[in-house]
Amino acid sequence: MRAALRQAQRAEKKGEVPIGAVVVCGGKIVGKGYNLRTRLQMATAHAEMRAIDRACKKLRSWRLPGAEIYVTLEPCPMCMGAILNARIDRVYFGAYEQKGRSLTKELAEANLLNHRVEVTGGILAEECAAILTDFFTKMRLRERRKKKT
Repeated sequence: MRAALRQAQRAEKKGEVPIGAVVVCGGKIVGKGYNLRTRLQMATAHAEMRAIDRACKKLRSWRLPGAEIYVTLEPCPMCMGAILNARIDRVYFGAYEQKGRSLTKELAEANLLNHRVEVTGGILAEECAAILTDFFTKMRLRERRKKKT
């Protein structure tokens, strides 16, 4: 999860919502990603999607059996779909999604694509939530200052 947090910090430095992800296979990181939706103006440029894409390219396969993904925030339904489609075995995430319902548990247990994925949440939850909270607090302060000037 520490590697995913480092990816989140990279996103934050670029002014992006600080979410990071890493795909691990055989004890080695095979894919890294961080959120780049704003910079790329792409709805699919989520940390998980980017990490999965890189892992698939590195391993030359769209299937990633035996892989694990570590994400700083509970995956959204799109990312859970990609996780299931890639046949990733385990998802570990940090902060729980507070704003919207992610459906992580429901999708993991739905036996979609004849594949199930284990999900464990709350890994380094305070650290993962803090980077997001700090980002949005600073963003709101900047917005207030803009309105005053």
